[in-house]
Amino acid sequence: MALNITLALGGEPYKPAINPANFQSKIDNPYFPLVPGTVLTYTEKGGGEAKENIVTVTHDTKTIMGVKCVVVHDVVKEKGKLVEDTYDWYAQDKQGTVWYFGEAAKEFKAGGATETKGSWEAGVNGQPGMIMPGDRKPGQPYRQEYSPNNAEDMGQVVSVTETVTVPAGTYKDCVKTKDWSMLESGHEFKWYAKGIGVVQAKASDGELSQLISIEKP
Repeated sequence: MALNITLALGGEPYKPAINPANFQSKIDNPYFPLVPGTVLTYTEKGGGEAKENIVTVTHDTKTIMGVKCVVVHDVVKEKGKLVEDTYDWYAQDKQGTVWYFGEAAKEFKAGGATETKGSWEAGVNGQPGMIMPGDRKPGQPYRQEYSPNNAEDMGQVVSVTETVTVPAGTYKDCVKTKDWSMLESGHEFKWYAKGIGVVQAKASDGELSQLISIEKP
């Protein structure tokens, strides 16, 4: 499946083959495990602002393209005020790759305005992409999400031997990825720790997100 994603970066239409029978009920990729009841809290700093990001793996599921996906609730707060509220949908195939099937995103602007730009659902206005390969080796870029002119994020594994220290602890043998959007300039590096998932993200504009705590069920 990863090969299809890479080849589709050329002139061919991107449409990965999704067979519901090739997916499993649990997401247990060691570098992107999604166990219901897990809560990860991050601090985000950049542009002179500090935000709190809380990611909760819910017990809810959503069936997309015949695949039962785990629902993850992601909220961002600034000075205690909700500024972003997103539901993400993930599923893992039997080869260990975690796929991203879309998101319902809300961003709350000043004056009470709500923006849903970037929301998409596989099979409706987009196609699923990989968020964490089952075979984690540095190599070719892959699509993380694909909703034309709306959400076109890319990823690439660049290292699997990283050590990173964040408020929650020091983690060795992390998977490091380089992520970017085909619709915007700049990029971001992310570090994934075994048994946890993302522990740090550092953007080219200087924004830094770090894990400060994790609650497991």
